[in-house]
Amino acid sequence: MYTLSYTIRQNIHSVKRGFCLYTHLEDYIYNLLTSINITEPKDLTIENVTKKLKLTVVYRKKAFRVYDEIILQRGTRQQEWKLFVHELSHHLRHYGSQLDMHPLFHDLQEWQAEHFTYHFCVPTFMLEELKEVTVREIMNQFNVDYDFALRRFEMFKNKIYF
Repeated sequence: MYTLSYTIRQNIHSVKRGFCLYTHLEDYIYNLLTSINITEPKDLTIENVTKKLKLTVVYRKKAFRVYDEIILQRGTRQQEWKLFVHELSHHLRHYGSQLDMHPLFHDLQEWQAEHFTYHFCVPTFMLEELKEVTVREIMNQFNVDYDFALRRFEMFKNKIYF
């Protein structure tokens, strides 16, 4: 049975907004990043994360992960970062090969990896530290493109005003 867990964490915006509920995924990302001393948006780079998690990145024609290697396709900085985090999600949170699994389970893992990507590329605990949370500020601080920043902004706004 799957259960959702939330942590109530007081933050600098809590005076204006009340308490912010953290999901299990947000807690997982917070714990992971702080455990490897990644606490600011500037720390969120492929090089920094791979070094701290003892992973290797290799560039090929198709992206996937194998053991402690993450294979990426060349692209813009933003594309490579997003793809890296997507594959990192599979590395950290999924087991087995997707080649042999039922298509619906494969789809579930892909959805989970996409959801993880939004929260790892733009962690909630870092978003809360921004003086002003806007799409432009998310793009500037977190090395993501406009569409990604807009979607993450909407997710964050919905979380605050649920």
